[in-house]
Amino acid sequence: MGWLFGSSSSSKPTDSDPFRDLDPSLKEFLVKESPIKYRPAPTPPPPPPSQIVQPSTSQTQAREPSEPKAPSESLYPDGRYAHLWKSYRPLSEVENALKSDQEKLLDVLDGYKARRAQIGRAAVENCVEEQMRVMECYEHGNVKSMMIMCRPEKRAFERCYMMQSRFLKALGYLSSYDRPESVDEQIQMHADKMFHRMLDQEAAIEEAKAAGRPVPEFRSVLSPDQAPFPTVAPTATASVEASTDDDPQLSPATIRSLTPEAAAALRKRLKPLDAFGRDAEERSTMAELEAAAETSREVDKISDERKRKARAERGEADGGEKWGGWFEWLVKGPGK
Repeated sequence: MGWLFGSSSSSKPTDSDPFRDLDPSLKEFLVKESPIKYRPAPTPPPPPPSQIVQPSTSQTQAREPSEPKAPSESLYPDGRYAHLWKSYRPLSEVENALKSDQEKLLDVLDGYKARRAQIGRAAVENCVEEQMRVMECYEHGNVKSMMIMCRPEKRAFERCYMMQSRFLKALGYLSSYDRPESVDEQIQMHADKMFHRMLDQEAAIEEAKAAGRPVPEFRSVLSPDQAPFPTVAPTATASVEASTDDDPQLSPATIRSLTPEAAAALRKRLKPLDAFGRDAEERSTMAELEAAAETSREVDKISDERKRKARAERGEADGGEKWGGWFEWLVKGPGK
């Protein structure tokens, strides 16, 4: 009848304390009056922490199912539907694989032209303050400013545009047409920072001249490790200022990279510029030549690939091209 009055003793473990459900006062009375003293079995101590075996990381990883992670294009980064993404190819990769050699050449040339046009837009964005001053002068200028057609403000804007364009080229804005936009923004901000640093240096030179102090010499904003060059501060309204040097000196690297005719043309362009403009113009010219050489290498690569395919179709491929084709087939697999 244990089911009627409560749980029977058979449902309890044998090693449990029989006095555990009694009232504390009754339990004390029974212990005191019972002829047989009951002593509950001591509870075994827990094992020391050193004996507790923790599962290793390798075992845990082995028990976990190895699911391939989905690419960034998937809406489920936890790995769901990863088996469907195994054969996924981005749209740009598929489009590039389907393009003809002529289309690839046009992409390279159009990209280079777009980079050159983008430099002008980036320079205008960096010179927006000077451009606003020109517009404000035309709209709210006094009679004198209107008579001279806001010439000082326009010259300041033109100088800003030219120097910003030179800094952008010197920093490698033309070097590649397929890089992320964040890199272009960093180059654009750095070019603007260098232009304002140059303006601060020019202001310090004018201040020293006005106070009768020695004119300070500054290092190039493009190459701080270069030896300082004597600076001639241009006026605030002039875009360029003629230098007393009749034959501008070029760096050894520039002389090695240019032909005598190209070096003479560069010296002619540098002659009317000040020291800041000469350094920026020389480096921008070299960066522009490097960008053109990079574009030429891309064009040569596409042209060589076209010639290689033509030789393979005629059965005139050499041993290296045959082995390269077999290796590419083994890596990519048939039908790719």
